[in-house]
Amino acid sequence: MFNKRIRIRELLAMEPQGQEVTVMGWVRTFRNNQFIALNDGSTNQNIQVLVELGSQGEELLKRVTTSASLKVTGTIVPSLGKGQKMDLKAARIEILGDSDAEKYPLQPKKHSLEFLREIAHLRFRTNTFGAVFRVRHALAFAIHRFFNEKGFVYMHTPIITASDAEGAGEMFRVSTLPFDQTPRNDKGEVDFKQDFFGRATNLTVSGQLEGELGATAFGEIYTFGPTFRAENSNTARHLAEFWMIEPEMAFYDLEDNMNLAEEFIKYIIRYAMEHNREDLEFLAQRLADEEKQLPQEKRSEMGLLEKLEFVLNNGFERLTYTDAIEILKESNHNKKKKFQYPITGWGMDLQSEHERYLVEKHFKKPVILYNYPAAIKAFYMRQNDDCAPGQPTVAAMDILAPGIGEIVGGSQREERLHKLEDRMKEIGIPLEELWWYLDTRRYGTVPHAGFGLGFERMVQFVTGMTNIRDVIAFPRTPGSAEF
Repeated sequence: MFNKRIRIRELLAMEPQGQEVTVMGWVRTFRNNQFIALNDGSTNQNIQVLVELGSQGEELLKRVTTSASLKVTGTIVPSLGKGQKMDLKAARIEILGDSDAEKYPLQPKKHSLEFLREIAHLRFRTNTFGAVFRVRHALAFAIHRFFNEKGFVYMHTPIITASDAEGAGEMFRVSTLPFDQTPRNDKGEVDFKQDFFGRATNLTVSGQLEGELGATAFGEIYTFGPTFRAENSNTARHLAEFWMIEPEMAFYDLEDNMNLAEEFIKYIIRYAMEHNREDLEFLAQRLADEEKQLPQEKRSEMGLLEKLEFVLNNGFERLTYTDAIEILKESNHNKKKKFQYPITGWGMDLQSEHERYLVEKHFKKPVILYNYPAAIKAFYMRQNDDCAPGQPTVAAMDILAPGIGEIVGGSQREERLHKLEDRMKEIGIPLEELWWYLDTRRYGTVPHAGFGLGFERMVQFVTGMTNIRDVIAFPRTPGSAEF
């Protein structure tokens, strides 16, 4: 029976007392026809399998090659080698799957991350990606645990939608209409009435609007699912398909929203620190080794674990967008024209370089910016009543993290029907298309708020990986939909 095997992570936590066990995994290396390094993905550590000379047939040993899969039954004995407390003395070895070592792309040497992206179907077998994806799993589990403990209802919002929550317009069209003979109406436009849903539909950019419907019935809900942006950005920060966590809470204002978001981030980081310490230590060392190749001024001031501890032990800095603009405007960085996008004044949209300056150079801790100009934010954000003349703002907030920039975006939502309708008319959103959304303001409207956290950026922050394509299993980017 296969389910009687023990995972290597569990095995290595035991004390060697001559127990008979069965392990299964993939060969990392085989030395001197005696020492097999076997790994099963439960940890980066291998179990060393001892093969006594003459105990196994020559033909079988020839098949023990890099990446071959084995079933090994034997006895756990204290190790005579350094850096390991036990070995598995093999009694029986069974080849579950052969591997041609000469053709296997992952040779036992260091590979670049760029090369590993080309063989993303195999990169999980490396130590780096084993650690990254175990941490990703832990963070995902912690997210559900956090909201469950707080009594939130988990909602599955639609992947296919007719609304554009962000107003960005950069969406993937969903259609069953033939490309070569697309039906047209009298105006020459595509006749979506003949399409599957009878109207134009897209892959969702956010589950927020539907999430608000749930919040105005259950009180607090959260979504955690894939979202899509047809944005032609080939950068280390952007993906066409990514995962979002979006809680929505009735009876919350902007301050409640900021408090929850900060608590949430600290909770899931703490969970990973407690349950994936070994993986994080490996990734911290990997990052330190990588940064040794960089000029001193480009190296991080804190190591990965030190940075995570700092986030857990310090409150996030909170300041208004207006104050942030003033800090950036007066900074030496701006005065010496080191920003690619110079600070032109109040009302401009902050770029990643500005966000990172505030976090990494000025405050040296995560920052929450709030009360943004209304003109650069979405229609559903609550319009502030106490704005300075000529500077209308909304109750929006962004959380900025070291090394990444914006990691959370949220706001108090506009609960006043007339204000919401006026804003929609102002920017050209047809009221009739969102009649169902406006109903929540007609029938028992309440102050409410929510935020969205990009899961991959969170995984980047916790693992120290510098490219977002290395924290999602199969990255979808412009020109690339492999695997």
